[in-house]
Amino acid sequence: MNTPADAPVRLTQFSHGGGCGCKIAPGVLTELLAATPMRALPRELLVGTESSDDAAVYRLNDTQALVATTDFFTPIVDDPYDFGRIAATNALSDIYAMGGTPIMALAIVGMPLGKLSLEVIQKILAGGESVCALAGIPIAGGHSIDVLEPIYGLVGLGLVHPDRVKRNDSAREGDVLILGKPLGVGILSAALKKGALSAEGYAQMIAATTQLNTPGIALGALPGVHAMTDVTGFGLAGHLLEICRGSGLGAELRFADLPVIEEARQWAARGTVTGASERNWTGYGSEIRLFEGAPAWLRALISDPQTSGGLLVACSADSGAAVLAEFRKQGFDAACRIGRMIAGQGVSVD
Repeated sequence: MNTPADAPVRLTQFSHGGGCGCKIAPGVLTELLAATPMRALPRELLVGTESSDDAAVYRLNDTQALVATTDFFTPIVDDPYDFGRIAATNALSDIYAMGGTPIMALAIVGMPLGKLSLEVIQKILAGGESVCALAGIPIAGGHSIDVLEPIYGLVGLGLVHPDRVKRNDSAREGDVLILGKPLGVGILSAALKKGALSAEGYAQMIAATTQLNTPGIALGALPGVHAMTDVTGFGLAGHLLEICRGSGLGAELRFADLPVIEEARQWAARGTVTGASERNWTGYGSEIRLFEGAPAWLRALISDPQTSGGLLVACSADSGAAVLAEFRKQGFDAACRIGRMIAGQGVSVD
């Protein structure tokens, strides 16, 4: 029997792990993909699975390449409209992270029809459509199934000039690292699930997770931008490690410069973190070096899964000002320089 339309529904009660926190742990994912055969690939496939990048890129002609991605997850918030907005923003972020411009999307919908009213499901879909409208693209189709947990997301398609594709494995020694959004979304979601998140904290969480990473389009055109990715389920440390491994370099982060949502910092200091951050750390913590005396919550912060997180940019030092100016121009006030790429391996936090 369907839930009455006027009954309160907590979408997160259906989720064993919400948002990008329900991603398969990095170590397990690596093991799964290692067993997948790599067959002959077409020359036109500019980006595939070889570098754990944000999206696949296929050259169409000399001036256009297709950017294709898919992303979906279980609820990270209880409000259905906000859930739809967050999921859609997160999915389109992969296109922006490649330097691309979205052109259309397909909806991925899995809903427990016996537990959610049609009105609730309609609000989820409306939330996703509203974000696509902001991005200037249609939802041109999709697929839906009846499942035990609510699932929503998008297949995102975009275009980019082949010369402007921004991979995650092309950083250079001496590049500065710039992060577009503040950290702490996963921690806030953990507080929300406990019913302890403040109204202000929720508003900050929604503002961060529904802000489209549109600066990626302009950053794709900057020659000084060498590598780019978005920070999502594996946390800042995990996605930075992907840049390091692919580029054959190490990285230094400055603890004092990391942008953090203040309420998330407070919850982390009290021990409110996600289970996914611990799984992330288990997968890659041996490659991270923290400074002596680092607060206990720092580990949880840099491995915190960021649903619809910010762009992480590796660019030449003399391009840093232009990159920050583009972020500021598009309303990313928390964007800041957080470190640099160095010779070596792994990530150190000073």
